[in-house]
Order: sequence, then structure tokens, then C-alpha cells
Amino acid sequence: MPTQRAMIRRGLPLVGLTAALFAGSLTVSGASSHREAPLSSQDPTSDLTDVYAFVSPDRSDSVTLIANVIPFQDPAGGPNFYRFGDDVLYEINVDSDGDALPDKSYEFDFGTITTNPNTFLYNTNQVTSLNDADQNIVQFYSLTEVDRTGRRPVRHSLGHFLPVPPANVGPRSMPNYEDDLAAPAVKDVGGGIKAFAGPRDDPFFVDLGSIFDLGGLRPFNTAHLIPLPTEAGKDYVAGKNVHTLALQIPISQLTEQGDPVLGIWASTYRQATRVLDGNGGQSAKGKWVQVSRLGMPLVNEVVMPIGVKDVFNSSKPSMDLANGFGQYVVNPELGKLIPVLYPGVRVPDQVGAGLGTGGREDIATIFLTGIAGVNRPAKVTPSEMIRINTSTASGFPNGRLLTDDVTDVALRVIAGATAFTPEFNIAPNNQLGDGVDANDKPFLTVFPYVGTPEDGY
Repeated sequence: MPTQRAMIRRGLPLVGLTAALFAGSLTVSGASSHREAPLSSQDPTSDLTDVYAFVSPDRSDSVTLIANVIPFQDPAGGPNFYRFGDDVLYEINVDSDGDALPDKSYEFDFGTITTNPNTFLYNTNQVTSLNDADQNIVQFYSLTEVDRTGRRPVRHSLGHFLPVPPANVGPRSMPNYEDDLAAPAVKDVGGGIKAFAGPRDDPFFVDLGSIFDLGGLRPFNTAHLIPLPTEAGKDYVAGKNVHTLALQIPISQLTEQGDPVLGIWASTYRQATRVLDGNGGQSAKGKWVQVSRLGMPLVNEVVMPIGVKDVFNSSKPSMDLANGFGQYVVNPELGKLIPVLYPGVRVPDQVGAGLGTGGREDIATIFLTGIAGVNRPAKVTPSEMIRINTSTASGFPNGRLLTDDVTDVALRVIAGATAFTPEFNIAPNNQLGDGVDANDKPFLTVFPYVGTPEDGY
């Protein structure tokens, strides 16, 4: 009888990087990237964690776009509290016609001022407004809209020196954080657009501790190949903060191509360094280089193998077909692991959906093209991004709400529990989940909707 170790190994096929680079299928990139890729895990300031896109609940003529960065922030991480990188360019991209190219991009560029370099303190007394002199570390940003629909990009400044609220140090330092500091940082920047950038509670919820322990799901612990007692799920990002970039934009400004479906993704960039003399004594900043990319949740984190994650983060949606990483979508490793780790659970290995790729075309449809009649553009280049039909109600995979339990949805999709394969849309496939069903903190009812960041106290 094969051992548990042998059975797990049998469910883990090895795929080389060379094969990934030359496979001629579809590709995906980006994910719910709480330390999802080797390089970005070492560069948290530029590491995108999640992207959200939904029709604004209190302003139905607008869409809210959110990108979060800097995962696993300890709220008590002073005296040098977390902040956006002054040397990182942050970008939210919108594809309005399904060609995998951005029609509009929104760039956030940050700067920081230290008002008193002669103290170790982040704040020297209570901070009760954004211009309070007792706030020692002051961050601000410029916001630029880039229209890419013409032959050349057209840049339009939406604001300079827009304020970033400070870290939520504690009740002594910031006695009324949300009203005094966060709400005033929401700015109308013209044309019906609202913007916010600053610390927030991490809205993602997931039992990372169990999932990365050989695919454990605590509610199904007794069914695992290596059984443990059944437990409730544990939210391992509860109590952690992120830094949020948020925009609220009139839908009419983004659907100018006539299609209500938008494609949304975020990217971050660092500048390359150029050496100006042969001795290396002088250098200058070169062009911006993409270091992180994020669209649909949990793709790069769970679907992509370690050897290609960094390549993903540097790739563009328009190159997804040419780069050929789609073998991991239509032939997902996790799909092979589920029947091994949970004996008796059957998962499809071939699902046709009219794409002509073979393998799991149901997954490719949900994550790469959008679902016909739901959120697929009239013309589409298969590529990884969040797709949202702005004329219908939002909810993953049609956009992504802050409240969406994307971990459970993704597990069930990989298990075949969708309308594409009704024979697999049965228990336990359609019940799989990590046991974490909601965020630990309430969301706001107004923009930017993401909850108040945890305080360090």
C-alpha cells in the first residue's frame, strides 16, 4: 500500500520553467498576493495584495476600484510605521474594449516629509487633523489619469499634494482616527472622481495557516489524507493592515467604447538604475520596470508554480497568450491534489467551454475571458484581470466585492462545482471552504468602504 507521503508526491507533477515559457496556451498573472511570489515577498512596499472592482453601493452610476499593497502589516510596527514607497509607482488599469490593453490608467506617485528629524517619535502629541503640526511623518501623493485610447498617451493631472492619513498609532495619538484623519483624506479630484490613499484594515479573509499546511481545510480535517480533528477556520490576516489605493469613477467615463464590461488590474513599478561612467561612480534612474501585477484573486498564489511567479509579476495582460502560461490554468495542480488529499472527492480534468484549449476550459473562462452573458466583453483577448459588467449587480467573479469569499469560490471552481459541470456541482465539491466566511472588521458604508485600520495599541 502506498504511503501518505508517496500518494502526495504522486499528485504533484513537476513542470519545468522552460516548458512554461514555451507552452502555447493561455496565461494568467497576478493574484491575491499576500507574499505570493519570491521577489515581491522580499519587497512588500511594492507587493500588491488584492484588487477589488464593484459598482458603488451608494452611488450606482460609479464604479469603485481598489488596490491594496504591503501585506501583513503589524499595526504596532513603530517607530517607523508602514507607508507607501516614494520610489514606487502604483497604477490601476482599466481595459474598456477587451483587447487586454489599458484604455485608462491611474497613477499614484508618493512623497514624504519629515517635519522634525530630531525626534524618534512618529508623532509628538495628539494628531487631530491632516495638517496637525504634531504629525512628524507626512505623506502625500500626485494622481494622474493616463488616457491610452489614442496613438499616444494623454496625461491629465487629477491632483498634487493629496493627503495620506498617518498610521493609526493608538487612541492617545489619534483619538478620533476615522473622522479626523481618514474621512478628510477622501478627495473629489474633478469629473465626479473620488480618490483615497492610506492605511486600512486588510479586507481579505482566509485560513492561510491551514491551507498552506498540505492543503488543509479545517472544517474537512477528518477527510484529509493526514486527518486532524475538525475545527473552525482561523483568519490569519485578521488584525493586520494594508495600504489602500481607491478610486470612485463615473461608469460613463470608463465605458466610452460602448461595452459595459471593464477589465481591471493593478501594477507597481520601480525604476531601473543606469550607471553613467565606467567606474560605477555615478548613476541615474532609468525607465520604470513592472515588479508586481494583480487582477483576479488567488491565481498567482495558488495556480502558478514557484518557478514562474516572478515572470508573471513582470508580464502584461496583452502578452498572456504569447507567454504561454495557460497550461497551469487549464491543468491546475490544485485540481490534481484535491482527490489525493481528500480521498473520494472527484474533480474534472477535462471541461469544454468553446475555447479550444483543452483541459479545464471552465476555469479559463472564469479567470481569463469572462463568462458569456455575464461579464465577457463583446470582443475579448484571453488574459488575467478582474472583469466586471457595470450594468449588473457586482459579485465575484463578476467584479469583486469586499465581502466576497473568493477563497471558497475558487476552491469550488477548481473542484468543478459550477454550472459548467453540473455532475460535479454536488457535495462535498460545492461545500469546500476554509471555514472563514467574513472579514473580522465591518466595512464602511461610504467610499472608500474598506474598514478602519487596526491601531497599534
